[in-house]
Amino acid sequence: MNIQWYPGHMTKTRRQMAEYIKQVDAVCEVVDARIPQVSRNPDMDDIAAGKPRLMILNRIDLADPEKTAAWVKHFRAQGMAVIETDSRKGQGTQAFANAVRSLLADKIAQWNEKGLVGKAVRVMVVGIPNVGKSTFINRILGRKSAKAADKPGVTRGSQWFRVEGGIDLLDTPGILWPKFDDERVGILLACTGAIRDDILDVETLGCKLMELLAVQAPQTIRERYGVTVPEQSDFPGYDMLMQAGRRRGFLLRGGEIDTERMARILLDEFRGGVLGRITLETPEEYPQ
Repeated sequence: MNIQWYPGHMTKTRRQMAEYIKQVDAVCEVVDARIPQVSRNPDMDDIAAGKPRLMILNRIDLADPEKTAAWVKHFRAQGMAVIETDSRKGQGTQAFANAVRSLLADKIAQWNEKGLVGKAVRVMVVGIPNVGKSTFINRILGRKSAKAADKPGVTRGSQWFRVEGGIDLLDTPGILWPKFDDERVGILLACTGAIRDDILDVETLGCKLMELLAVQAPQTIRERYGVTVPEQSDFPGYDMLMQAGRRRGFLLRGGEIDTERMARILLDEFRGGVLGRITLETPEEYPQ
């Protein structure tokens, strides 16, 4: 599978971000705590090279707490500051200002020595589509200034905001990379809604998600959908989707199981947190 999805405005945004990076003191990267590594744009390490980094593990309300703690440790080991947030409820967002000032403590001290007391810190906020970046910014601002929606590709233009405490935020549109050479990356992004559902076949995506859940949350899908999870590493996603559809009574004419309907239900329930707090990848998959 070679998934390509790179709208024109994203190409423009990448060029703009390379210019904006010269104007900021730090980069704040918002990621989905369910897929912390895959939801990072790999271009960002090049774009933000040399800048202090703050990692926002957002949507912790949907992610496994123990795995979130492991990801916090993983990113801090790379020299990044990290905070955990549930932007929809505001959990953790109050730690942002202090985290930024701690991250830039040396620079702020240098400014103070030069008499530049109170100089505003400039932070660029980045994130791929639909990781909750705009909702996070709105929480930081305490008002609805950045557009927010539960679908990818809402923020289209870069804009500056002043935050209490002398921090200027630059909000940038979410951008993806040109193509997903690794099928797994595309699948994980599609499962969480970071790319539009019409990019991938829903039934195929449902099968892949069922396979992921068989590894990360086997008891959950046993109890929720009544499926049998094989004691093996090669899980037959289609078979489990068929079992779940049959148990739900999703039948077409002739008794055929409506696996597409079951796939949509599975995706909706995973994305909505109905299945509980589940993380789909671990730091151990990315040795440093």
